[in-house]
Amino acid sequence: MNFKRAIILNLIIFISLQGFTQSTQHQEKKVYNTHRIVNEPPRIDGMIDPEIWDIVEWSNGFVQRSPNDGDAASQKTSFKILYDDDNLYILIRAFDTEPEKIVQRMSRRDGFDGDWVRVSIDSYFDKRTAFSFTGSVSGVKSDEYISGDGDSWDTTWDPIWEFKTSIDSLGWIAEMKIPYTQLRFSNHKEFQIWGLQVNRYIFRKQEHSHWSYCSQDESGWVRHFGELHGIKNIKPKRQVELYPYVLAKTESYTEDEDNPFSKGFEAGYGIGLDGKIGITNDFTLDFTINPDFGQVEADPSEVNLTAFETYFEEKRPFFIEGRNITNFQISGGGNSFALDNLFYSRRIGRSPQYYPDVDSDNDEYTDVPDNTTILGALKLTGKTKDGLSIGVIESLTAEEKADVSRQGEKSTEVVEPMTNYFVARAQKELNNNNTIVGGMFTSTNRFIKDDNLDFLNTDAYTGGIDFTQYDKNKKHYIIFNYAMSHIQGDTTAMINQQESSRRYFQRPDNDYRSLDSNRTSMTGHAGTLQFGKQGHNKFRWVFWVTWRSPEFESNDVGFLHHSDAIFQVFWASYRWSEPFSIFRNMQVNLNQWTGWDFGGNSSFYGGNMNMNMQFKNYWSFSAGTGLEGESTQNDLLRGGPSMKYPGSFNYWLNIGTDGRKKIQLYGSTGGNWGFENSRESYYYGIDLIYRPFDALRVSLMPDYSVATKELQYLDTEVYNGEDRYVFAKINQITTDLTLRLDYTITPNLTIQYYGSPFISAVDYSEPKFITNPYASKFTDRYSTDMSFSSEDYENDYDFNFRQFRSNLVLRWEYRPGSLLYLVWTQSKTGSVEQGNFDMMDDMDALFNIHPYNVFLVKLSFRIAN
Repeated sequence: MNFKRAIILNLIIFISLQGFTQSTQHQEKKVYNTHRIVNEPPRIDGMIDPEIWDIVEWSNGFVQRSPNDGDAASQKTSFKILYDDDNLYILIRAFDTEPEKIVQRMSRRDGFDGDWVRVSIDSYFDKRTAFSFTGSVSGVKSDEYISGDGDSWDTTWDPIWEFKTSIDSLGWIAEMKIPYTQLRFSNHKEFQIWGLQVNRYIFRKQEHSHWSYCSQDESGWVRHFGELHGIKNIKPKRQVELYPYVLAKTESYTEDEDNPFSKGFEAGYGIGLDGKIGITNDFTLDFTINPDFGQVEADPSEVNLTAFETYFEEKRPFFIEGRNITNFQISGGGNSFALDNLFYSRRIGRSPQYYPDVDSDNDEYTDVPDNTTILGALKLTGKTKDGLSIGVIESLTAEEKADVSRQGEKSTEVVEPMTNYFVARAQKELNNNNTIVGGMFTSTNRFIKDDNLDFLNTDAYTGGIDFTQYDKNKKHYIIFNYAMSHIQGDTTAMINQQESSRRYFQRPDNDYRSLDSNRTSMTGHAGTLQFGKQGHNKFRWVFWVTWRSPEFESNDVGFLHHSDAIFQVFWASYRWSEPFSIFRNMQVNLNQWTGWDFGGNSSFYGGNMNMNMQFKNYWSFSAGTGLEGESTQNDLLRGGPSMKYPGSFNYWLNIGTDGRKKIQLYGSTGGNWGFENSRESYYYGIDLIYRPFDALRVSLMPDYSVATKELQYLDTEVYNGEDRYVFAKINQITTDLTLRLDYTITPNLTIQYYGSPFISAVDYSEPKFITNPYASKFTDRYSTDMSFSSEDYENDYDFNFRQFRSNLVLRWEYRPGSLLYLVWTQSKTGSVEQGNFDMMDDMDALFNIHPYNVFLVKLSFRIAN
């Protein structure tokens, strides 16, 4: 009943606020008329050759979008466009009355630093997708694939194109050469009409100006583009690019004389092939054979004391490029790659899920591969001129074996079966792009031949449909998605799934689901209904309801935090986008949420208010405060009954200095106070950024947090035939320091360093066991009488975890698309049974750990048509 009331109340209040019939003022489309090059094409050198460029007219009339929405740009910008059979050529003259103040900051590709210009081309002319080419005055290229009418900007797309600049007394000049092989357009038209947008960013003023203006009150992006006319009789170019690579690497670490697999030094080499082939003008096939991702930065350190898996971002180039097209987010909200997605690419090539049972005290050792070998992967992506988007991924990973030695007798054990992963996603745009329907299907098939792997699902399938409807002005929308899952395997695998922290069917008070030990399959469902008002309007809001049935499971190739949940969220925001008083801009947000399980039991409720702003001196500030009500947690006792847990009050605030300066400082702090003295935590962070000169960026980011919690799960003991759930008070101090150095010698030659020491000290005290999980008072829910147990919970669980991870990468694009990597990766990891935090002692102990060093050289060569 409470669930129905919450939905009805929010529907009545917020549908009444805004309708689906708001009108929009439409401006006449700007048009640029280009011409075919008569003789020689321009040489891309950042200089103006009048004999070539004078056959077309300049276009200008740029208008600010920020900070002063609708005002004329403070500096004049003009451009020209030419074309031939193979390329599009763009010349941009960025006038500046103070050329000495032009900011020439250097960065790696996709850095978007300093002054820049951008050309975006909707060559499909579907008014939803575009190819964006950005170049900074320092010559750094950035590029993005835009989809969803500007909802998604994919910076992982790295086309091959040319860009050069120069500075003179009038400002600066940019020249671009964009091959048709990097664009997608119709093969059936004698006359092409493309969407066109040209933008300029003046760094010192933080000013964005646009050729085809649309105000910040408008929703969407691509549909407001102007038009490029005059392109005639060109043919799409089939893209064929091959990237063979070779690599060599060495690994050095401390040798363990007792461990036959610990040699102290290892050397190896590898070869592989990546490729990109235009199957048609609309669809591209990417493939990789024996890929290596040794240049990818390691995940951040952590201490995870929860029952749930940590979500880490994907960083491997093959999987992040174009990932928006294979995205199917189950939950509502705006983060397209958030938790609960049918596809989580890090499942492919994951660490083996089985570890041999060995005991070094009994002369037993094992050598387990760090990751599963990807034998090969294919990715087909594209979009037709009729608005059909398709993404397909097929990947095969190898069977992995661990070497095992028991009392000198060596053997092998399979730790991960050969597995096939398949993902297919399609979306179709209808009704002038106001209606979008789509679907997704995934499959994971494991070839299990060993009994020790029976805990894994043999086959796992998910499928989903989604529907989006906008009003005619695309300010209001409704989104609905629905997904189903089906897994099957041995009874051991199904018991493992039912007892997982994602569902805990074995809970003694679970009266709506029960554990079935004979089960060999499980089918579940999930979905979201969401509606709201979007765009850059002053007032925006969104309301959604998400559910995941207890049987829903997508973790074989997706990511699911937990099932057995129904929750409702409301978010509203009011934004001042233009300068007023002492502010350049400001935004105030309101959030509210409520949750239930599938038994109808209230799980949580709460809300917060927060604001963020930028001042006219370019400093920034944000702050917020929130309130969490008392919750009923089904996972706190890790298979035991659900338990009431006190609510909390929290706050946070952040402040930052002028981001245009050579020295920037950002500070953040926050705290959380649990009611009834149930928990308390604080965190402090500083980001110091220093640019001694345009090519070098140094950032130093220390963080420090303190947390005290009355109930941290330790163990489940059996006493007189009943389970006793043992907890303890925990005091945890965590600190880390992240150092980053980015040195851009040229736009094609960069050196990057990442180093981060991490220390977390965890001290357990005051052990207790749960006696009455639903008692009115928090302290009546447990007893500190531990006389039934022989365990020393006060001392045996304390620890100090210490880790250092670093990565030094030299990246040289010695010719377009061809790369040389020199990589040095170092890690130090150690843990001691201590629990007392001492910064100097812990740091000294950390850096006295012998490092694990990896040196790698990787060379790739681009072969293209």
